[in-house]
Amino acid sequence: MYDDAKADIDSGGYERAIKALQRVEGLSAGTVLSQQAQLDLAYLYWKTDEKAQALSTVERFIKLNPSSPGLDYALFLRGVINFNENTGFLTRFSGQDLSERDQRAARDAYEAFKQLIEQFPNSKYSDDARSRMAYIVNSLAAYEVHVARYYYNRGAYLAAANRAQLTVTEFQRAPATEEALFIMVQCYDKLDLPKLRDDADRVLRLNYPNSRFTAEALAARAKPWWKLF
Repeated sequence: MYDDAKADIDSGGYERAIKALQRVEGLSAGTVLSQQAQLDLAYLYWKTDEKAQALSTVERFIKLNPSSPGLDYALFLRGVINFNENTGFLTRFSGQDLSERDQRAARDAYEAFKQLIEQFPNSKYSDDARSRMAYIVNSLAAYEVHVARYYYNRGAYLAAANRAQLTVTEFQRAPATEEALFIMVQCYDKLDLPKLRDDADRVLRLNYPNSRFTAEALAARAKPWWKLF
């Protein structure tokens, strides 16, 4: 029955394979074959856009099989399910930038990949997980800057400064940190906090000496208030 299910998977007959694997899991409970069937089911639920079912299945596997030889794959699959939710259909077809959407799925994916690398640093899935983690970090940093920019454009300068500060603190190596520092400079200037403004400006110029944001900050500060162009 399991061989038939695998043949259906290879030929794209996912619905038939799911039904067969559900029977295999029940009939072989407590065996390695049952564990494999669970992992295959989680994968197929994900492939057929049943994200909640996929996560439920892989979470159940992780909870019930902490010493399984397939645990590293289960952790990787949990990360991939959340990762693809964050970069999937809505992003491709709505034109909405990844950094502009809620990042809960990205954070969940990051934690799954992190657990995989910590528990199984030499797993064949670890290198892929590390690459995805780097992408997620940049995405999360860009999201925080997007929110900070949103607050700044609406005059909520303290909220914008706090969000930008969060980016600088949590995502020091992410590209978005450069703009986060610039937003901090702008916000502290608006809030009439010259010491904090100058500190942020100094950090910006020190770490990004050729930054376009540095040039913009200096030009904006030098321009007379009455000059429009």
